[in-house]
Amino acid sequence: MIPEYEIYAIRYATRDAVRKSHFIGGDAHDGPMPMDYFVWLIRGHGIAWVVDTGFGAEVAAQRGRTLLRTPDAGLALLGVDAAKVKDVVITHLHYDHVGTFESFPAAQFHLQDDEMSFATGRHMRHRLFNHGYEVEEVVGMVRLVYKDRVSFYNGSADLAPGISLHRIGGHTHGLQCVRINTQRGWVVLASDASHYYEHFEKRRLFTTMFNAGEAVEGYETLQRLASSPRHIIPGHDPLVMRRYPAASIATQGIAVRLDAEPQD
Repeated sequence: MIPEYEIYAIRYATRDAVRKSHFIGGDAHDGPMPMDYFVWLIRGHGIAWVVDTGFGAEVAAQRGRTLLRTPDAGLALLGVDAAKVKDVVITHLHYDHVGTFESFPAAQFHLQDDEMSFATGRHMRHRLFNHGYEVEEVVGMVRLVYKDRVSFYNGSADLAPGISLHRIGGHTHGLQCVRINTQRGWVVLASDASHYYEHFEKRRLFTTMFNAGEAVEGYETLQRLASSPRHIIPGHDPLVMRRYPAASIATQGIAVRLDAEPQD
């Protein structure tokens, strides 16, 4: 019997944006398209895995994002002490997915080989590819390698019964998603393999892109891994907060249950 887990999306930041900013080729019906920022919690059977570590106040100010709460504060609302978390999946090393990693001093970080190679390799000479990274965060993760606090993967891997990692690529060279077994079936945390529902539903691409071919193929991988398209959770879509029930009355507008059936 494969264990079933609870999954939570925790909204920690947001920003105003328009449709043309989110699609290669722009959009014929340009208009507002806000972007939310999430970290995720997988919990059950005596374990708690955190997926991504968001960003903090300094980077929010530098990049013009609205920080609603720090990721560790969001986790605390669900009864999780970031300082005691033992395992953190980093889907990729962009600033909004690996910032505040210092708030997890007891954690082992789980990363794709290709992502570390990409973030420290020749392509970072180019603004087209490096603008999503904060140098000190990448350097900080390298320092953790020397402390044996980063576990590396080359493709797909099982983290625990019912939890697995899968390299997607596309947006960055080593982007990975997470597949989790739940009471409603296999849910896939796509992270930036699909920023919005519209990306995988309409086979459109986000503007920050390393390998367009891998990104499009990645949509097929997401659908193969998930029990249905309704089991795919995009990385930045505000609709996630509307489609899923709040984790509790106290976390209305902050955290939702992704292992529960969507409400629309």
